[in-house]
Amino acid sequence: MSTTSGVATGAFARGEPPLDPGRRRKSLHDGSGRRATLLIAPTIVLLAIVILYPVVTAVSQSFTKDAGLDPETGLFVEGGFAGLENYRLWLLQDCGGGAFSCPPGTLGSQFWTSTGVTFLFTVVAVSLETLLGLVFALVMHRSFKGRAILRASVLVPWAIPTAVTAKLWYFIFAYDGIANKLLGTEILWTGDGFAPKAAIIIADTWKTAPFMALLILAGLQVIDGSVYEASKMDGATAWQRFRYITLPLVRPALMVAVLFRTLDTLRMYDLPKILTGGAGDTSTLSMLVVDQVRSGFNAASALSTLTFLIVFAVAFVFIKFLGANVTEQRAPKTKKAG
Repeated sequence: MSTTSGVATGAFARGEPPLDPGRRRKSLHDGSGRRATLLIAPTIVLLAIVILYPVVTAVSQSFTKDAGLDPETGLFVEGGFAGLENYRLWLLQDCGGGAFSCPPGTLGSQFWTSTGVTFLFTVVAVSLETLLGLVFALVMHRSFKGRAILRASVLVPWAIPTAVTAKLWYFIFAYDGIANKLLGTEILWTGDGFAPKAAIIIADTWKTAPFMALLILAGLQVIDGSVYEASKMDGATAWQRFRYITLPLVRPALMVAVLFRTLDTLRMYDLPKILTGGAGDTSTLSMLVVDQVRSGFNAASALSTLTFLIVFAVAFVFIKFLGANVTEQRAPKTKKAG
């Protein structure tokens, strides 16, 4: 009290207005904001160089023609502004003769097939990984002897590099591999038909289900055990506890895990490339982009932009709708006044 009054008296004696506490707090907050901006500025600049610049460059190049031989004159021509020509190549399969004029087997005719294959891998693999990951997480969440060893061993497939995983399953699915010996049949897992797709889904599920289990387990460990004890006292069965307690409370972690895996699977490249090499219509969008780079970089930029838009749209749906539902469930419900 004496210090404050002394400061105020001194201010009045000098003809200055007293300090406003609210103004003082505001100035401190402004200083903290400027300091925070200075601290994160290098990170923002680095992200702009590493991420924003390549994205903007790829989008701009997608509207440029690839330099090459003119099919009409046979002369080498430099690339110029192409408009939507590169996008028509993929979306409408326009190879210069009109919509859906690309001959079978050309890269331009494989866009919709690769898109369907990519979404097939995403839906089936992520669904299996989520189901198995939830089961593994529930088992690892229980208290039993050797739980630490089980948790460590379950994570081994996820820790193995994807290239090594693909080569491992390549030998398993070989014509004379252990898969055919166990099944007693002779399936061409890396040939045509649905077998190559099944091989990729099995290998991807084996590798990534532990990752899903790890994220779901983190969500299970934050649930208060007293909730289960109270439900047992009320006579709830194991299924009722799982349905009405475990699933709602673990849903935020589950949605994050599904989102991560969905975005990762939409960009799948190395596993199908090494395991099947694109045989049996197993070429994903990322594989198609890499193949197109060898023949036309600007057309590949258009395809990579389309792939980015697809991934962005899926992420937007997850965050906008599924994320909003999770937020609404966790927000406290208040009664309206009156």
